[in-house]
Formats: sequence, C-alpha cells, structure tokens
Amino acid sequence: MQSFGFPPLASPTAQVLVLGSLPGRVSIETSEYYANPQNSFWRIAKGYVSSLPKSYEHRAAWLDDRGVALWDVLAAATRSGSLDVDIEDDAIANNFRAFFHAYPHVRLLCFNGATSCKLYRRLVFPTLSESQRALTQHILPSTSGANTGMGFAQKAERWAVVWQQPR
Repeated sequence: MQSFGFPPLASPTAQVLVLGSLPGRVSIETSEYYANPQNSFWRIAKGYVSSLPKSYEHRAAWLDDRGVALWDVLAAATRSGSLDVDIEDDAIANNFRAFFHAYPHVRLLCFNGATSCKLYRRLVFPTLSESQRALTQHILPSTSGANTGMGFAQKAERWAVVWQQPR
C-alpha cells in the first residue's frame, strides 16, 4: 500500500526538528502526527509541562511555542503496515533543502528512531548544502509502541534533549 506523509508541522521560528520516517496507519487516518495511543511521543512531551493540551490543534501550538517542529523523512513509500521495517525501497524523501530555506532557525535534528536517521542519511544527506549537513543530530529511541527494547523512563530521559533546548 502506498503511504504518503504530512506537511511539516513547523513555524518560521522552529529551532528543533523531530523527524520520523513516515506516518503510521492511525496517524494517517486522523491526519495527526503520533496519533497512535501506543506511541509515547505525546506522553514524553507531557513530562515537560504541567498540562499538555488535549486537542491536536493546541498541541501543535504548544510545540510551536517551544520551537519544536515535526516532519518525516519520507514524502511517500510503499509499506504493507505501519512499521518502519515494512517500508520498501521505493521511498521518496521530502525536500529538505527547501525546508531548511523556509525554516532557517533549525539547528538541531532529532531522529525518532534509527530508521528515520538511516533514511535521512541515505536519501537526504547527499542532497544538502554544507551548512545543512552541519546541523547537530541526535538519534533518539523510537517512541513507537513497537519499540519495547527500552522502558518509558529511559526513552523520556533521552528525549530531554528536545525539550530542554534554550529558545
């Protein structure tokens, strides 16, 4: 089945870009990043505020206020399910050269799992300018419910780099 990504969830002042690989089935059905209740992205984010907004629209604004943008490495790919392991070799990357021109304040890339990083380095990195290649990168543990190799507390600790950036 052909899967298509979303536009970036970003503002011109974004400083941190969190990159997944491609939205899963539940996210595609709801048109929301990290919509699957088994995904711990929003639970991890909640640990850095007293109250995370319930509506997706308000969560997006909350991310914007913190200088955090969301996007995926892939614009489209064939995938039989929601797992990254099911992504086939026909993957098409998003246009990151254009993204970095539109969002020039991004200085930190945080990969939501190793697959998004591998895809970025294979499909995107060769297309970038020297300054775009020089952006700081962190590979973070996947927030997917399929990532059972690390407990929630360990994931949240590693994800602190996203939320504790000076703005």
